[in-house]
Amino acid sequence: MNKTGHSIDKTYNLQGAPKPATKRFADLDGPDFYPTPPWATFALVDNEKFDGEIWEPACGDGTMARVIEAAGHRVRATDLYDRGFGTTGIDFLKTDVEVDNIITNPPFNAAEGFVAKSLQLTRRKFALLLRLAFLEGANRQKTIFLKTPPTRVWVFSERITFYPANAEKRGSGTTAYAWFVWDKESIGSTELKWIPLGYKARYDHENRNPTLFR
Repeated sequence: MNKTGHSIDKTYNLQGAPKPATKRFADLDGPDFYPTPPWATFALVDNEKFDGEIWEPACGDGTMARVIEAAGHRVRATDLYDRGFGTTGIDFLKTDVEVDNIITNPPFNAAEGFVAKSLQLTRRKFALLLRLAFLEGANRQKTIFLKTPPTRVWVFSERITFYPANAEKRGSGTTAYAWFVWDKESIGSTELKWIPLGYKARYDHENRNPTLFR
């Protein structure tokens, strides 16, 4: 456990570019954060069906929540820290409120805790944006994948780059990511799928409102 009370996965060490690692520790400690590019969320909601309300429990400045809402879903947005959006002061790993669905980009070194809590709280589906390398690890095989494997893993062929809020967007990420989706009605085997190409070019435009992307 860290000082915020999040469950820490000590084996979940990042490799590659330093920006994603900085992002995840910033999410936990509070001073900075790196929003998820809107195109990465559109890639999920365009290809995965969600029925009912969706909870975004690490909403930050609302970038992901606004995309989900723009796609026609009813969204509940919360965060442990006050970043100017949603209901703040809510520690997801300490809540016990059930919800239809969860979509979020969790702190990397609390990813296992987010899987366990989402399994407990969701009635239908939950989707977590994680490193593709989350599939590795003996401990995760024993505690997650042998018991409750994801229903689908949506792999990004186009790399996601996380930037600090308001930073100049330069360069490209070096870490592979995927959406891990657990469907409560279909847990038992895992389907591997690929996000269709083109989302990054189509949606990732600086200073564009997500509601205008359609």
